Amino acid sequence: MQPKILAFVLAGGKGERLFPLTAFRSKPSVPFGGRYRIADFVLSNLINSQIYSIYLLVQYKSQSLIEHVRRNWVLSPVIKDHFVAVVPPQMRMGPEWFQGTADAVFQNMTIIKEHNPGLVAVFGADHIYRMDIRQMVNFHLEKDALVTVAARPVPIEQASAFGVIMSDSENRIVGFQEKPRKPLPMPNDPGRAYVSMGNYIFNRDVLLDALARAQRKKQHDFGAHVIPDLVASERVFAYDFGTNVIPGIKSYEEKGYWRDVGTISAFFEAQMNMLGDSPLFELDNSEWPIHPSNYEGPSSKILRGTIRNSIIAEGTVIHKARISNSVIRSGVVIENDVSVEDCIIMDQSVLKKGCRLRKVIVDKYNVIKEGESLGFDPDKDHLSCHIDPSGIAILPRGGRPQKGAR
Repeated sequence: MQPKILAFVLAGGKGERLFPLTAFRSKPSVPFGGRYRIADFVLSNLINSQIYSIYLLVQYKSQSLIEHVRRNWVLSPVIKDHFVAVVPPQMRMGPEWFQGTADAVFQNMTIIKEHNPGLVAVFGADHIYRMDIRQMVNFHLEKDALVTVAARPVPIEQASAFGVIMSDSENRIVGFQEKPRKPLPMPNDPGRAYVSMGNYIFNRDVLLDALARAQRKKQHDFGAHVIPDLVASERVFAYDFGTNVIPGIKSYEEKGYWRDVGTISAFFEAQMNMLGDSPLFELDNSEWPIHPSNYEGPSSKILRGTIRNSIIAEGTVIHKARISNSVIRSGVVIENDVSVEDCIIMDQSVLKKGCRLRKVIVDKYNVIKEGESLGFDPDKDHLSCHIDPSGIAILPRGGRPQKGAR
């Protein structure tokens, strides 16, 4: 019989490297693809894995995410342990907000004791991926582990950018390297190294004891403090994400697709990965769906235009335009003779007649003026846009829904 599982999703990230998209919202709340927020991916993975008791721990600029969960993540008003509940910092030990990932869960130890689960899953909310978490749970049980860390194999030359896990031939963790110059390879693969994904499965009592010890030491982070402290004395294992099997995956998709979308360039490229006949990450998977936002409004209306290799969400009105390699979210209005190339246009924005955009992210509720060009001249663009070091121009969020937008 499977043990009862309680999940905590850490969704309090500032997302400073995603500025200005995070000027009004936390990183997990940033819109992604045609109909999603970043947090929808981890929540969908949990629900698809039949883990239904989920607490979402929020912190910075959380109202957008709170509203999103309220509208889109009501699981069951009848079954009491099927829920996604938003929890702000409890401040039980003083006025401070969460001091780190471990402190976020420590502040909610009462919840763990009240639910009395056998296992506690602690997952981040910042990544784009599919994962059957039950396979990780089964690995945890088979190894008689006390803690299991999700680990992703990466080429050895890329591993220096991550926390590297050292494990033995049984996948038991024997040490960590924090962004090492010379990463140690996986035991059976000299060309790759394990890096932590920041997703954990704990036996309940082990977690409670470890959090109490960490708090006494004023240590507040799972990756930097709690997990390394447990390695020396406990059965801590690495679960190889590369072995995770997802139903419905197409042959052309990247095996073990996982992206940290913490920078503008990574955020942009991950959405481009979803375009084309053979995308690296296929959104169309009825066997393992990513559950989108509920949308109440009309269907898209395309009057005239040339559209290539793009995602067009509901409620968009396209009068006459050229759109290529772009993601157009809901309620966008695109007028005559508009050109959109390699762009992300977020909800309820209006692109007026004759404007041209190339490699631009337009946040919600904006109006691009008639005849305006963005993405062609950085010196001019910086007057109205934030220019990322990657060269991508970002137009910050407008103040309110625009007249004419749906």
